[in-house]
Formats: sequence, structure tokens, C-alpha cells
Amino acid sequence: MSKYDVAIIGSGPGGYVAAIRCAQLGMKTAIIEKYSTLGGTCLNVGCIPSKALLSSSHHYEEATKHFEGHGIEIPGEIKVNLEKMIGRKQAVVDQTTGGIDFLMKKNNIDVYQGMGSFIDATHIKIDGEKEIEIEAKYSIIATGSKPSNLPFITLDKERIITSTEALKLKEIPKHLIIIGGGVIGLELGQVYRRLGSEVTVVEYMDRIIPTMDASLSKELNKVFKKAKCKMMLSHKVESVVRNGEEVVVKAKNKKGEDVEFKGDYCLVSVGRRPYTAGLNVEAAGVKINDKGQVDVNEHLQTSTSNIYAIGDVIKGAMLAHKAEEEGVFVAETLAGQKPHIDYNLIPGVVYTWPEVAAVGKTEEELKESGVAYKVGQFPFRALGRARASGDIDGFVKILADEKTDEVLGVHMIGARCADLIAEAVVAMEFRASAEDISRMSHAHPTFAEAVKEAALAATEDRALHV
Repeated sequence: MSKYDVAIIGSGPGGYVAAIRCAQLGMKTAIIEKYSTLGGTCLNVGCIPSKALLSSSHHYEEATKHFEGHGIEIPGEIKVNLEKMIGRKQAVVDQTTGGIDFLMKKNNIDVYQGMGSFIDATHIKIDGEKEIEIEAKYSIIATGSKPSNLPFITLDKERIITSTEALKLKEIPKHLIIIGGGVIGLELGQVYRRLGSEVTVVEYMDRIIPTMDASLSKELNKVFKKAKCKMMLSHKVESVVRNGEEVVVKAKNKKGEDVEFKGDYCLVSVGRRPYTAGLNVEAAGVKINDKGQVDVNEHLQTSTSNIYAIGDVIKGAMLAHKAEEEGVFVAETLAGQKPHIDYNLIPGVVYTWPEVAAVGKTEEELKESGVAYKVGQFPFRALGRARASGDIDGFVKILADEKTDEVLGVHMIGARCADLIAEAVVAMEFRASAEDISRMSHAHPTFAEAVKEAALAATEDRALHV
């Protein structure tokens, strides 16, 4: 029987990063993955493939709607080859997952293909081509999450689908109905709207991206409406039925009236749930809470002290970069170091265009907690760089403590915000004030100037270019 210092079950961003860091710190490490490729949901059917399709569809939209305004004329009709687009997406996935294989070899990490389950707190059975058993001093559960569903919906994975199927459709939907106005639904909705689908978003809450600052929700809703997506907010879905090639979604609006939507595809995008099926955690004494999450303490230890858990399978935002931070945290903890994670400073991003990004507290959270704050906001349309590229939608909003001027939250929607948010994270890690940011030189012309201008607006309401 092979013996390891650490065995990690699950090879998503949390799992494979934890494995690399453990190996870097001198631990004999094994990683167990039940699928044929490493990388988990993120690399295979999540972050990476969705961004590939967002990028391809963005190019198509630019060519059909905006190139002429830039003086670029393309003779003949511009067409979408969906098969080739999906093929490119898969090539990106294959290259990325292949990169994880390389990293495992480079760091001398043993990879086991098969379903891992606990025999007890230090022994794991792996059901692969053949059944084997390994021993591990420590284990890390990094099994991630799966798409959630509503109890009355039957997913046939043909017309009534999850994000996994939406990433490999063989045709462009005529009318795609999306249940859920969160990150995944909106990103995939934008992909297919660009490619020509009619898109209807049916959301139970009174706004899309409901966990983010309300101002971002409002602005992104405008963007989708401008793209002629139907945004049906405050609608409670009551049934989803397939009739041949048609899907009928019945719901009640905020007045309690019955409404009906008909399309050829329905994407059910109502969040994700922790995945622990088949782990047999009970045999190791690991407790699962009533939300299906693995219970952990502040050190990410489960109820069994030598077993840890990270990522989507525990409490907190289901984000790849959160899982990565937790993977490094556990590895360094096992090595006797004193790492830390500030969960308030883990940014959230929506990869639509314009992009949406945020870190820290929302206005709603500050009001609820009674914190006195000030707001500085700056529109992208006032930036020279935004006008030059034609990306004028959106703004940057900075929330700062009214007395100390410390930045408490940064919320932005606009071009390249997924990258711009890193400046806000760095500033908040060092407890910068709005004035600190406002006095730092930002290159001109750039989108990043919006951050400086918003900081100026928060400092003394003295933005220079608006």
C-alpha cells in the first residue's frame, strides 16, 4: 500500500493548487480524480470553456455590429460556425487540462484516476480501472459542486439543460429561456444572444446578480435590455415541461398572475450545490451540515482533525480563486506556517461585457450594519480610452469610511473590470484610504483611470474629468 503525507480528493482549482503547494513544501502528495481529465468543473465545464465561448461570441458581435464604425469593411455575409466555435472551446480546455497534467508531473505528485472514498480517517479506497487503497496522514476534500435544480424540474439534458450542456450545444437556440439571473445564466445568455438567440431571463428576485451591489445589478440589467434580452424579474417559476422540441415554462409574476414562456431550450441556472456523493465521509467521522456542506473550523479542519476541506464543498462563495487560496492555506498550515485568508477581500467577477467586478462591502451591507460611509463614482463614458474603444457603458464606485476614509468596498462595471478589480484588492489588503488611491499616478489613457477618478470623487467630491 502506498503511503502519503497528503491525499487530495478532487483536482479542481482548489485541489490541484493544494497538491502543488504541498509538494513544494516537501510533502509526499497524491491527488485523486474520478474523471478522465484533471481540473474539475472550472477547467472542464465551467470558468475556462465559458470564457472561451464568451470571447468567440464577442468577436462575432464586434464583426457584425461594430467593425464598420471603425472603418473595417468585410465583404460578404459573416456567419457563425457553431461546431468550429465549440471545437475551439474544447481545444482551449484540452490545452489547459493538459497543463495541469504537466504540473502534477513537474511537482512529483502521484495522480490516481478513479472515485475516492474514505475507509477510515487515514485510508482511502480508489475505484478506477482496478480497486486500490492508499494511506494518508492528512487528507483534503476538494470535490467541488454540481449545478442545482428546482425539485419540480426534470433535466433531460437535451432541451432542459444545465450549464454543462449549454457549453456544447449542436445548434444555436431560437429562444433560450434561462431560469436564474446569476453569474452563470447571464454569461451563457450573453453568448447565445450575441449568436442570434432570443433570450429570456426569468429571475425569482427583484434584480439580477442579487448578491452584488444593487447599482451593479441595475446597470447590467440595462445592458441586457439594450441587447433586447427579456428580463423577467420577480417571477417565480412553477413548472418546466418539454413538448417535443418546445419547452414551456410557467411562472407567477410579482402580481401573482400566471405567465408562460415558450422556447426550444431552457437553461436551469439556479446556483450550485456542494458535491460529496460517494465520499463515504461518515466512515472517517467527517460531518456534513444541513446545507450539504462539509463542516470546517477556522483552520479548514473538518470534525476529524487530520482531514481538511476547501472550495465549493464548504461554506462561502463558490469561486475558483477562493478555492485556490484555501488550498494554499491548508498546505501551509500542514507545514507549520501561519497563513491567513481575508474572505472580505476575495473579489467576485461576472464575465459578461461589460464585465462586472466587486470586492469588500456593498452599500446594502454598510447600511444594514450602520456604518457611516461616503461614495465616489465615475462613469466610463468620461474616459478617453473608453471613447476610443467604444466601451462607454459602466462606472467605478468606491465606498469609503466617512471618518477614516478607509476603502470599504469597490464595485465596478465596464471594460476590463475583471482585471481592474485587482487594484482594489491590493489597496484594501493594505487598508488604503480613498485619498491614497487618488494620489497614485494612473497611466493615461487607460480604463484604470476610472478607479483613480472614483477615489477622487470619494475623497472630496473632486473627480477631474466629469
